[in-house]
Amino acid sequence: MRAGRVAGTHTESGSGTRLPPVDVAELVRVRTHRPEAIAEAAARRVRRPLLGTSGRLMIVAADHPARGALGVGDRALAMANRADLLQRLRLALSRPGVDGVLATADVLDDLLLLGALDHKVVLGSMNRGGLQGARFELDDRFTGHRPEDIQRLGFDAGKLLLRIDYTDPGSLTTLESAARVIDDMAARRLPVFVEPFITSRTPRAGWSTTCPPKPSPGPSPSPPASAAPRPTPG
Repeated sequence: MRAGRVAGTHTESGSGTRLPPVDVAELVRVRTHRPEAIAEAAARRVRRPLLGTSGRLMIVAADHPARGALGVGDRALAMANRADLLQRLRLALSRPGVDGVLATADVLDDLLLLGALDHKVVLGSMNRGGLQGARFELDDRFTGHRPEDIQRLGFDAGKLLLRIDYTDPGSLTTLESAARVIDDMAARRLPVFVEPFITSRTPRAGWSTTCPPKPSPGPSPSPPASAAPRPTPG
């Protein structure tokens, strides 16, 4: 087996071919016996321009598990099975119109070894310290990819999550650290995708992401009973 091509549940790809199953044991073997294979696979990866002719990107986001956000709909552990997650990502990346993937280092390392990132846009997830449900959730430390990691591995961009609660001091810490990371990425001429949300903690549901009300040209209207829900932040 050559590094960067670990065999991986047979599923039909976008080209009609069947993908081999993800062999987690083989991934573990390569990681333990040849950790340098990840850097080698990154160096061999065939890159593409960040934007195509449409000027748009379709990116599959898979960085949620790193902060303990494993649920999808009513399935609390939908993203908990690593082999299943990797297989679904490989299948998604094989589909026409999917430009790339956003994930943390552990997932991107595996996708590199599986040879799934050629001709794809790769975004490294940068701040994953705000564990879902933790009291310190909005003090979202940069525990993921650093700017130098993204540059060294030849990835295309970084992504940071910026959740702001006007009553939580942790939001200020995240704002300041996010600004410094954006500066660092700019100095390296690397793009960074910022995912901003206004959020607040609710007694039953934990953090609830909402849209701020739109400004009105006339007298301020009464605040709505409940703000419109937004997608679950990454």
